[in-house]
Amino acid sequence: MESFLLKPSGKDYIWGGTRLKTEFGKDFLQEDPLAESWECSVHPDGPSYVASGPEVGKSLVELLAEHPEYLGTTPSVSASGTLPILVKLIDVKDDLSVQVHPDDDYANRMENGQAGKTELWYVVDAEPGAQIVFGLNQSTTREELRHSLENGTVDRFLNHIPVQSGDVFFITAGTIHAIGKGVLVAEIQQSSNLTYRLYDYGRLGKDGKPRTLHIEKALDVVKLFGSHPLSQPKRVLRRTTGFVHELLCSSPYFQVDRCMLKAENITLESLNESFRVLLCLSGSGTLSEGGEQLQFHKGQTVFIPATAKELLLSGEASFLLVRG
Repeated sequence: MESFLLKPSGKDYIWGGTRLKTEFGKDFLQEDPLAESWECSVHPDGPSYVASGPEVGKSLVELLAEHPEYLGTTPSVSASGTLPILVKLIDVKDDLSVQVHPDDDYANRMENGQAGKTELWYVVDAEPGAQIVFGLNQSTTREELRHSLENGTVDRFLNHIPVQSGDVFFITAGTIHAIGKGVLVAEIQQSSNLTYRLYDYGRLGKDGKPRTLHIEKALDVVKLFGSHPLSQPKRVLRRTTGFVHELLCSSPYFQVDRCMLKAENITLESLNESFRVLLCLSGSGTLSEGGEQLQFHKGQTVFIPATAKELLLSGEASFLLVRG
């Protein structure tokens, strides 16, 4: 069996909650609160580790360095030379800061050759009345936005969008955004940890001091044009007996499908040009390859190398399937 389970790294950001431990089986992580689990990552700020098979305990960084053929040959892999994505679960108990990420060009020039950050949110769950911030509700100028940040009136520029389970948001670099309290999301993003905070409600960090803002860099990269609040795009369900899937996103950085399984021995064809990451959001299932089996359940993540042969899926589960 070439496919294997992953063990994540955790993050204890002050806005995090407890649901990743109590509902998604992450109680083995020591962070408290547990805001994020970095499910599939080679980023130095939070790598993931092999959790099954003969290489158990090895970092994903090490394993992919030994087996670059596991990544495939898609343009995103070729451009980065390593795993180009980062997959997270995020539990938001309190509002995130209003923030923005740079694109590849700015990050390369100003952040020592790092990658930019475009990302996708899939809303796994949302409390009644939960919202996100997505973009500006009116066009503005750099100086107007700076002034609103200084005097605490930036909220008048922000699009606040109610969210519910199943919503999807594709957030390009340069888009102001924030996840509101009561939202649990799966995030698929470029392999980057560059975040520029514009506004943080005057909160104090764990050291008792205001958290760092990055106003000038944020103003360098933010998109200043306004837009109407988003509506969810139409999505097409593709059905076979016992298996339903839909394309959530196809971009130069990653492709994401949502899948619902309720059957035995559903074929998952080989995909030589790209790795795949299976993030299980509910239920449980089994992957079978050449007589070997790998079981997974809610909260677990499977890495499927590009070299994997045809697989069979069995069980009752919903999951995201990510490729480069």
